Amino acid sequence: MKSPMEEAHAMSVTSFFPVAGIHKLIAIFLVVLSWILVHKWSLRNQKGPRSWPIIGATVEQLKNYHRMHDWLVEYLSKDRTVTVDMPFTSYTYIADPVNVEHVLKTNFTNYPKGEVYRSYMDVLLGDGIFNADGEMWRKQRKTASFEFASKNLRDFSTVVFREYSLKLSSILSQACKAGRVVDMQELFMRMTLDSICKVGFGVEIGTLSPDLPENSFAQAFDAANIIVTLRFIDPLWRLKKFLHVGSEALLEQSMKLVDDFTYSVIRRRKAEILQARASGKQEKIKHDILSRFIELGEAGGDEGSGSFGDDKSLRDVVLNFVIAGRDTTATTLSWFTYMAMTHPAVADKLRRELAAFEAERAREEGVALADADAEGSFAARVAQFASLLSYDAVGKLVYLHACVTETLRLYPAVPQDPKGIVEDDVLPDGTKVRAGGMVTYVPYSMGRMEYNWGPDAASFRPERWLSGDGGAFRNASPFKFTAFQAGPRICLGKDSAYLQMKMALAILFRFYTFDLVEDHPVKYRMMTILSMAHGLKVRVSTSV
Repeated sequence: MKSPMEEAHAMSVTSFFPVAGIHKLIAIFLVVLSWILVHKWSLRNQKGPRSWPIIGATVEQLKNYHRMHDWLVEYLSKDRTVTVDMPFTSYTYIADPVNVEHVLKTNFTNYPKGEVYRSYMDVLLGDGIFNADGEMWRKQRKTASFEFASKNLRDFSTVVFREYSLKLSSILSQACKAGRVVDMQELFMRMTLDSICKVGFGVEIGTLSPDLPENSFAQAFDAANIIVTLRFIDPLWRLKKFLHVGSEALLEQSMKLVDDFTYSVIRRRKAEILQARASGKQEKIKHDILSRFIELGEAGGDEGSGSFGDDKSLRDVVLNFVIAGRDTTATTLSWFTYMAMTHPAVADKLRRELAAFEAERAREEGVALADADAEGSFAARVAQFASLLSYDAVGKLVYLHACVTETLRLYPAVPQDPKGIVEDDVLPDGTKVRAGGMVTYVPYSMGRMEYNWGPDAASFRPERWLSGDGGAFRNASPFKFTAFQAGPRICLGKDSAYLQMKMALAILFRFYTFDLVEDHPVKYRMMTILSMAHGLKVRVSTSV
């Protein structure tokens, strides 16, 4: 016989959960359990982080967002291909050169930027060359490739890069005298922004002036870059955008500043072109990249097809070249400087190459080198050295070239690059990828994989790029060293980037030494470019 308490409990249970209700709950539980088991079974061979129904690997990815590149290194060091499921899509990450070649070249048309990537980046890059596909991309690439192949642009770039490298040297010289700490990443960003605006758009904006004026455009551009990168793992970004709250509200404010600056550059160039035509002085129309796109827009026809006739299209051109010519180069210069500081033997070997180069070039030109220790002659000696850095002469700095390349191997300016998937496909290693998902090759991980570079893959060793007989530079496959992409989308500005970096670094490491400020943290921040989260704070001293 049941006690009164047991009877009361049984009555409360059956009244709260009628028999039919209990059966429904059991049925729902079994369906959910079956769904989970089927989900687990379908992922039995999938390599990567644990995936949960609906949310996929979102929790683990958010937890590791601040160190995502190293998080991927951990997975890709075990498996050359890993899949990360997210709500509404999945990302397949690859680090094997064979798979990379398949995506970037062999089956190129199946892996465009894609609608998902474009939706994330559209607010910043629009229809520019880094965000475009199909005919729009081909037209922009054709125009840009013509310009980068131009000897006029190459010669003009050499002059501009030398000019701004000397401006940076002047700022560092003053910092030496004042014993002032400087942020090298900020200075590099200013130098490359001024350079790309001069070379690419024919305008002088003066952010590298001695007083280092506030640069609201650069600050807004960086903020926008960080936020659009966050969109890749933030399932709520569209809701935030609709409600104008949180990160999306800040993005809208940042883009207004970015667009105001960009449209002012376009208006200035158009006004200068009109003024030159009105005065009958056509030769004064500058031959920068923006002017070329403006002319194509005016001409229409088959080559331009009116694609660049409106200011919005030109705005997209400008911002894509800013991210290409400013951020990537400045980021590499920053990581190079850090690597040189933390690898003194490499820095010493580089300085010996630069000193020998200076002496040889002075003999070739028949000039006597100024005494850098004499009163007031340091700047003259730096300028004299810079004048020896012609386009052809810079090519002789083989060890410097190897150091830059080794920096890019370990700290690629673009650490990962996602592609859309048009149709279902099977990668060379047997991995199945489905239409609508994304495949991402990961230069940051690829440079650290022993199966790509041997047991010392994680070590900074420029000598790996030099042959044993005479130390000539030797290239690696672009599908293994992917810092400049590969296949039809390989970077058009590669030679220009090397020229600017080598010219600036030759001057800086010939005449200055750098010491990291004690306890200054050096780590990357999550954005499309591998920039340093806290800058690069150093003390500078002269070395000649």
